[in-house]
Amino acid sequence: MKPVIYETIISTIDKNSTAHVTPFGVQKKGELFVIAPFKPSTTLENIVNTQNAVMNLSDDVRIFASAVVRKQVFEMMPATKIAGFRLAETLAHHELQLVDIVEDAERPQLLMQSVYQETHRPFAGFNRAQAAVIELAVLTSRLQRLPKEKIITERAYLQIAIDKTAGERELQAWAWLIEYIDNFYAEQSGLNQA
Repeated sequence: MKPVIYETIISTIDKNSTAHVTPFGVQKKGELFVIAPFKPSTTLENIVNTQNAVMNLSDDVRIFASAVVRKQVFEMMPATKIAGFRLAETLAHHELQLVDIVEDAERPQLLMQSVYQETHRPFAGFNRAQAAVIELAVLTSRLQRLPKEKIITERAYLQIAIDKTAGERELQAWAWLIEYIDNFYAEQSGLNQA
């Protein structure tokens, strides 16, 4: 049976306490959360160095999109029990401490234990456009790894959910991702013609 992956926002800090925020699929194994970043990774480096991370649970897909396209639209505030920061506007958050590392040449598994959790507001549910934005954010984060045809085909399919169910937040996040993807391929095309 394949593990269930939850789409979250992971915030970490570096040795200078500078926050790094990125969308991350996280697995739950028993009482532990598993974060498996590809190497090299700022998230991996930060967790190994500080032994901490914050897992933010959000229904604002602008946060997922903005983290991928490096456009900060969110505020941070200090975590409660660990050194680090959480999103100021989030449904809930878990403050995590590193328990163990399962080494791997490409994608080590960081086994994290929740040492503090807090719910900040109720979850009203997702609409299809939110799921589409999250999926396009994942694809956007893998532009270097996936074929252009796959990205373009899946983007066209996901556009259906945007057209039918998107609100203002989803439309804004979608526009950021589309612009980022289009700029990436335009730059690639320019490099190929040079």
